[in-house]
Amino acid sequence: MVKMTSLDEGKIRQGLSMYQNPDITRKHVIGVLNLYKSLQCEVDLFVFNDGSRKELFNLQGTIPVCYKGSCYNIPVCIWLMDTHPNNAPMCYVKPTADMNIKVSMYVDHNGKIYLPYLHNWVPHSSDLRSLIQVMIATFGEQPPVYAKPRQDTQPSTTPYPVQPFMPVPGSTGSGAHVPGSNFPPYLQNSQYTGGSNVYPPYMPTASSGFPYQGYGGSYGGAASNYPSQGYGSFPYPSTTQPSPTVPGTAGASGTITEEHIRASLLSAVEDKLRRRLKEQFLQLAAELETLRRTQQELTSGSDHLTDLFNRLKREKAELEKNINILQDKEAELEKEIAKLSDNQSIDVDEAVTTIAPLYKQMLNAFAEEAATEDAIYYLGEGLRCSIIDLDAFLKQVRQLSRRQFMLRALMQRCRQKAGLAG
Repeated sequence: MVKMTSLDEGKIRQGLSMYQNPDITRKHVIGVLNLYKSLQCEVDLFVFNDGSRKELFNLQGTIPVCYKGSCYNIPVCIWLMDTHPNNAPMCYVKPTADMNIKVSMYVDHNGKIYLPYLHNWVPHSSDLRSLIQVMIATFGEQPPVYAKPRQDTQPSTTPYPVQPFMPVPGSTGSGAHVPGSNFPPYLQNSQYTGGSNVYPPYMPTASSGFPYQGYGGSYGGAASNYPSQGYGSFPYPSTTQPSPTVPGTAGASGTITEEHIRASLLSAVEDKLRRRLKEQFLQLAAELETLRRTQQELTSGSDHLTDLFNRLKREKAELEKNINILQDKEAELEKEIAKLSDNQSIDVDEAVTTIAPLYKQMLNAFAEEAATEDAIYYLGEGLRCSIIDLDAFLKQVRQLSRRQFMLRALMQRCRQKAGLAG
């Protein structure tokens, strides 16, 4: 058995590694653990009715149930099949040493929980949070446990038996039970399995109109490879109620009159209608909670889409502005290209114009310095070709170099005044 803290996501991921849908199952488990802090998760060995064993992930602890104005912590255990959420979980009540199981149409003598939400489990639509909410609503109307009388209370070192609801593999007969369990022996072959006078006083059948007659080997139509957990052997446990007695109609001999029969039928119909209304209410409440969560997700998605649309509108406006600027520049370029295609004469002196006298002085100095550089070059070429003698070359180069130095100093000063890079 591997125990883990309620929010140890690493251990949860490791415990669900053998499941078919680990991501969805982990999302359901974490959502429940965040909402119900008293629940803990662990991986333990589950023993089926046929004796087969399998390590399954389970949630166990207490859930808050309000009954007649008081809040009680009801101990439960929820086993998740490794095909979750394709198959419904198996749910049990795990009473402590000072509690007894109250058998009803929702809980049998072994603590197994039967709910319409489990019977109508829909893969990838039903979830653990809604299941626990249905449990809380159902147990608030009909608690699954009751306190033992003070003289019957026995101290126990383990508040939750390890497997109080399953027989030991290989045990036979009606006396098979789990050692260390506080539950009565598991009736494997005697009760609910056939024979005469072994069924409870009231057993819902298809002819009685009871809407949930057992789960069989699968949930919600999904295929299951697990052995039956008793769903097909018997439906909900019986809840036998004594027929009401109409005062003044029974004689001293106890003869049942037509008034007795009529009152009994009315009571039975009333109970059946009440059960059906309660089941439909719980189912609709769970569906309403699912729709409410869906509405919240859709509202969040709508806000996100609105933000995206607004951002796209802003980008579209900016893009249209840039397109207009490019179109204007394109028109200017086409106009200049048309001028050049006409072969119009261009004045060299007017080709480049300056916006200030300082820039014009800098331009003139640069042009004169470039001309001086060319003159020095051609003087060197004349000396090399013996066109001029050395004395004339040196004299001219000395004058041009002095002039070149002055021009460069002037350009440097102009650049400083203009605030340009040196």
